[in-house]
Amino acid sequence: MEFNASRLHLPRFRLSVAADLCVETISVLSDTTNFAVLELFTERRDLMSLPVIESGRPIGLISRNIFMSQMSKPFYHELYGKKSCIAFMDKEPLIVDANMSIEALTFRAVESGEKALADGFIVTRDGALAGVGFGLQLMNVVANMQAEKNRQIMHSIDYASVIQRSLLRPSNLALSDALDDAHLEWQPRDVVGGDFYHFARYEDGWFAAIADCTGHGVPGAFMTLISSSTLSQALQQLGPRDPAKLIAEVNRGVKGMLGQVEGHGHTESNDGMDAAFMWFDHATRQLRFAGAKLSLFQLDPDQQSVQTVDGDRMGVGYTDSPLDYSWTNKIITIPEGSLLFLTTDGLIDQIGGAKDIAYGKRRMRDVLLAKRTECARHVAQAMLDDYQAWQGEQPRRDDLTFFCLRP
Repeated sequence: MEFNASRLHLPRFRLSVAADLCVETISVLSDTTNFAVLELFTERRDLMSLPVIESGRPIGLISRNIFMSQMSKPFYHELYGKKSCIAFMDKEPLIVDANMSIEALTFRAVESGEKALADGFIVTRDGALAGVGFGLQLMNVVANMQAEKNRQIMHSIDYASVIQRSLLRPSNLALSDALDDAHLEWQPRDVVGGDFYHFARYEDGWFAAIADCTGHGVPGAFMTLISSSTLSQALQQLGPRDPAKLIAEVNRGVKGMLGQVEGHGHTESNDGMDAAFMWFDHATRQLRFAGAKLSLFQLDPDQQSVQTVDGDRMGVGYTDSPLDYSWTNKIITIPEGSLLFLTTDGLIDQIGGAKDIAYGKRRMRDVLLAKRTECARHVAQAMLDDYQAWQGEQPRRDDLTFFCLRP
């Protein structure tokens, strides 16, 4: 089921400043215990973010998803229950004045990263707490403002594309900085899309992920916001070196945000994503791969065929994905000169050719074998050229994302 932005029930008048997005909320003092916060979140299931106050001013924001995830861990009740709630709060939330313009607020939200769009932001008047605002609400308002200004919905979608590409830009920079021989192709079917990717460089290795979320266009873009911000939170909590554990954490986060958790009442959402996460260790040249309905394709220098490393056949999110499902890490040693290829199903499922059938994995493998000695950028271009020739006059079926590299 696609995400329905109209359910935000925003007012139909023009919104111009942050105060127009402000929702009154309860708050807690900085010396409030985690047990007390847990009781609040348990009683108030509508409470997604909780401001923390000290000396009359907000100093942090507690995310419901992060807090509940932490407190559900073994022994955390005993260790942290009686301690101050600042242990689990975001100490650098986005805090804006009520009179800040929506345009300025949008740029501030993008600059501060996914957490402001996912967990919300604090609105103040003269330094004192006025309430909170939410990222999905902000994105919807931006879209409505653009539609009103230009009288064409495409203008609002173009602006959403700017936001989506801004969120992906840090991964592009990290990829070009970390790997000399790599290429990442990202083509949304519409102006914005439901695929996203993440790449981060570390001292001892790098982490990469691609994902295919439910839906296309604006609904898909909303899902990428939810999923990518949940991944960023999981990386902060767990680090990058256990892809399977990260997928499990993202699964819990997405299900929690979409209300797909047993005991939270009926949910109309059956949204989620297929994904592939991997960690590469420079010293050992070992790759840890975990997939949720996506596979890794590997071609070593001395091989005459493309090896497939399959992921688990369980998606992330969705009502039928267990909350406690554990994905599997596949550990592979990568020889020098090996070619690795990750793709969402937008490549493989595209209809085309003389018989109007799917592009398929076999054709994809043939291209990889034919271009095996060339650099990743040339391999990716050959794949893209073959894909477009196969598509012909057929309409684009899905978003297209693939990642080709030699580590």
